[in-house]
Amino acid sequence: MMLERIQEVNDIKKLDWEELDTLAMEIREFLVTKVSKTGGHLASNLGVVELTMAMHLAYNLPKDKIIWDVGHQAYTHKILTGRKEGFDTLRQFGGMSGFPKRKESHCDAFDTGHSSTSISAGLGYVEAREILGEDYQVVSVIGDGSLTGGMAFEALNNASHLKSNYVIILNDNNMSISENVGGLSRYLNGLRTADFYNSLKKGVTNTLNRIPGVGKTLVTNIRKTKNSIKQLFVPGMLFEDMGITYLGPVDGHDIKKLYRTMKEAQKMENAVLIHVLTKKGKGYAPAEQFPSKFHGVSPFDFESGEVLGTKKEAYTNVFSKALCALGEKESKLVAITAAMKDGTGLGKFQELYPERFFDVGIAEEHAVTFAAGLAAAGMKPVVAVYSAFLQRAYDQIVHDVCMQNLPVIFAIDRAGLVGNDGETHQGVYDVAFLNHIPNMTILAPKNSWELSAMLEFAIAHNGPVAIRYPRGAAYEGLSDFKAPITHGKSEVIYKETGIVLLATGHMMETAEKVREGLKEKGYPCSLINSRFVKPLDVETIEMFTQDHALFVTIEEATVFGGLGSNVTAYFAKSRSNVKVLVCGVPDTYVEHGNIDELRKVIGLTPETIIEQTEITWKNIQK
Repeated sequence: MMLERIQEVNDIKKLDWEELDTLAMEIREFLVTKVSKTGGHLASNLGVVELTMAMHLAYNLPKDKIIWDVGHQAYTHKILTGRKEGFDTLRQFGGMSGFPKRKESHCDAFDTGHSSTSISAGLGYVEAREILGEDYQVVSVIGDGSLTGGMAFEALNNASHLKSNYVIILNDNNMSISENVGGLSRYLNGLRTADFYNSLKKGVTNTLNRIPGVGKTLVTNIRKTKNSIKQLFVPGMLFEDMGITYLGPVDGHDIKKLYRTMKEAQKMENAVLIHVLTKKGKGYAPAEQFPSKFHGVSPFDFESGEVLGTKKEAYTNVFSKALCALGEKESKLVAITAAMKDGTGLGKFQELYPERFFDVGIAEEHAVTFAAGLAAAGMKPVVAVYSAFLQRAYDQIVHDVCMQNLPVIFAIDRAGLVGNDGETHQGVYDVAFLNHIPNMTILAPKNSWELSAMLEFAIAHNGPVAIRYPRGAAYEGLSDFKAPITHGKSEVIYKETGIVLLATGHMMETAEKVREGLKEKGYPCSLINSRFVKPLDVETIEMFTQDHALFVTIEEATVFGGLGSNVTAYFAKSRSNVKVLVCGVPDTYVEHGNIDELRKVIGLTPETIIEQTEITWKNIQK
């Protein structure tokens, strides 16, 4: 097997050209086999096998730098750099990350996880190389979906002024996670089908080359000027007009063509963009047919492609159903996604109300200000977004939404620990960065019923509202507790004396177990569903200070800036003798792994909280 001959970086260069197609086939089989057991990003990785192989042939790692945008398509890169044994523990706690990690390998030049970053990072490497007088090459890989992000164009504009080599590879598979939308997608579609241009360019080049004495010189001179053959026959070429040399489109599954194009690009003393056409999911029929489904997939059956295990209804589905029902009653309700239609559950809303659904592409900043404009014009916009991606639009939330107190609803999916994708995707910062913004209201539902009720409340509220809910199955417990949602009011579940647990959202399930454990140990214990992180229900809190000496806050968000911080600040101001124990995510990045394992590591399990509570309570009693 060819794959057995790949044990460390640059081993691929020892293979003959005739052996490379076999290696590509073996890599695809390896990836499908391993990911079917561990879960992971499959379709995107299957699409870039030959592209990655060509880069490893054309560049010398780790001296040269390959920078991946997003990074979830770097599995073949990991195989070719001697990490194939790590796939048995892919995305598991203590195992290999599903993204490039500098601490994992010297061949990983830059940690990634979010989109539209690779050109900026690559440009940083290029400028550092020139300043330090070092000698290495830099190549950034970016997808056509990621290229819709504004940051990518900011970087392209900057790169256009380069006077040294920098190669950008545009991996064009006509997909992000959902299908691409917008003007850039239409533009690239035109390039994909512009066979007449490529044929014409080749014909003109061949004709000029045949002119005795001056032909080759003429071709060389034309290539060196801005008015190249490309510009002569395709006026307004986007990248060329920016000052970036454009090569392509190139078949992304032809290793020899890719290699030759990359070597040609390395000779140029400026920024070069190679436009590569690939097929997402290539080589595995289910992934080719359903690339979105196999973008990020749980363990599945190799033969059928069906995901293993029974699925309970997820919070995302609860949100989807509730939004669709409200869409029928509220004609001004609109839904916005940043290229995550299916991931955020907006697919059904689009089917029912296509004129009120907007996919703006990978452009979270634009999505939020667009929503602000809609709200200012009298609409009720819902921005459905993953917690880890909402942080990209922080300024827009502050300046464009909250400052004007506009009724924009943020449906924050994947809030809390998300598990296997690791620190770039853990949704633990949203509470902290929203909490201190004036006019913002922050809620978290304890179960599926409460999510629907909170969404209805948010639509009726005249101001910005953020509702955060986790990835995975919706909690169905505490179903008998259905107090109406009133602005800034918590829900008392059990009232006793001594210790009170104040929990947010899905951590109510954990809080229930903590209460049961404390009562088994003989400690009376109250339980409050905070519902609102902001505004804090100081009236209820003040009432509980009369017969409770210890408040334990439980949240799956950073300990700084969340519910615990709000409660602590309140008592510090009121000079109460009440003790506060804050249980949440510590001041560290939480890596990849199973959520239950991660909660053990950070001390957010029922057992750990019970132990901490008991110790604190005993200290109070001394």
